Amino acid sequence: MKFKKWQKALCYTFLALVLLGMYIPIIILVIYSFTEAKSIGVWTGFSFELYKELFTDSEIMGAILNSVILALVSATLATFLGTLAAIGIYHMRKTPRRILENVNRITMVNADIVTAVAFMLFFIAVRFIPDGWATLIISHTMVCTPYVVMSVMPRLTQLNPNLYEAGQDLGASPIRVLFTVLLPQLIGAMLSGFMLSVTISLDDFVITKFNGGSEVETISVYLYNKLKKGVKPVLRAMSTLILVVISLILVAINIVQSRRAKARKKAAEV
Repeated sequence: MKFKKWQKALCYTFLALVLLGMYIPIIILVIYSFTEAKSIGVWTGFSFELYKELFTDSEIMGAILNSVILALVSATLATFLGTLAAIGIYHMRKTPRRILENVNRITMVNADIVTAVAFMLFFIAVRFIPDGWATLIISHTMVCTPYVVMSVMPRLTQLNPNLYEAGQDLGASPIRVLFTVLLPQLIGAMLSGFMLSVTISLDDFVITKFNGGSEVETISVYLYNKLKKGVKPVLRAMSTLILVVISLILVAINIVQSRRAKARKKAAEV
């Protein structure tokens, strides 16, 4: 479509306003994390004092450590389960494959509060699962797994469909074909799914709060509990640190996807 100059100007203006509305509060938060002022709007000079306080606060560092452990464990399990599920779904017939692909999207499009309550009721009914780490790891893994499936499935569609059978014809067992033929071809997609799972787990609050938040305090639960009592200045530094970590993960995801795209393009040219 061809746009007139005033239409282009209107589009760019609207886009600029949207971006400013989204990022100005974040930029202000980052700027005021480098001052000791108790409230935003008062600048008392550039300082790293809030970051020093952040890294010397055992309660905050404990919440960060819990979040990182939870994210890494659940992302690892989700990557393993999601990759196997994607391979199984891909080799199904058309109708059951389509049904399972739609079922896989339910958790992704469903409201977090519904998923959180469903897991909570399940853990209440299944009494042998202890509250805390076990319930959190299970719930986070189940929430992250569909994203891994969605990351791996496109890569599977690009592989030679006869690759698995060719490996078996050469004398390899199904397990050996899986680990020596299929999985090496899926490493990039698995890594993207893993990093996406880490981001989702770090960002989650509702499911964490409903399924073990009182037993294991993560970053999101810690922030929620502290904000009820008032905003501490150190939370500005903590929020900035979370922003930086998640941004780095997203940049890494984009780099991996970009390299995968270039590799596929070179392979197609050859």
